[in-house]
Amino acid sequence: MEILKVENLTKIYGKGESQVRAVDNISFSVQKGEFVAIVGSSGSGKSTLLHLMGGVDRPTSGKVYIDGKDIYQLDNDNLAIFRRRQIGLIYQFYNLIPILNVEENITLPCDLDDKKVSEEKLNDLLKTLGLEKRRKHLPNELSGGQQQRVSIGRAIINSPAIMLADEPTGNLDSKASEEIISLLRVSNKKYNQTVIVITHDEKIALEADRIITIEDGRIIKDERNG
Repeated sequence: MEILKVENLTKIYGKGESQVRAVDNISFSVQKGEFVAIVGSSGSGKSTLLHLMGGVDRPTSGKVYIDGKDIYQLDNDNLAIFRRRQIGLIYQFYNLIPILNVEENITLPCDLDDKKVSEEKLNDLLKTLGLEKRRKHLPNELSGGQQQRVSIGRAIINSPAIMLADEPTGNLDSKASEEIISLLRVSNKKYNQTVIVITHDEKIALEADRIITIEDGRIIKDERNG
């Protein structure tokens, strides 16, 4: 089942001679449950592509369909709601709310929707994330790896259509990076979560089912792993 479809997606910044085509007429699709790594050198357009797929930025032209919905047909308010419910975003710098504890940060998307979280699901997720004994800790009481685990929990809790991660190990040491890679794979397998990761990390790319390589805003390679 196709969960994501990107059609002739283009993002242009600037005008005239200073114009930059950050994303240049990209098309591809992702099946439900796939783990996809998008790789490319710095400035290749991969982060811009992720922001367009996640509804964080609007394209110059082209379409993005998530679970059959053309997300850029939505106005800003409805797009924000759709993003909260259907897109799990994981950033390099965690973006946790400093005054909320682990449990509150994870359940924030549900609270914003007035949606009650099953205690069983939350406990299972905290166990999977290795955060059972940290549930009442604030972000500044956690290591970088633990904070990134919280952001993964927040991305999973709503069972979104897709999870998008932008350089999720970019701020971590090698041991914490390996734990995050393992967790992304667990969320993909255990929760049948579709995961798309922007990364420079070869270990993440090798864990993925598929690697898409971007250069100068275009796909130059799209291959299955293994």
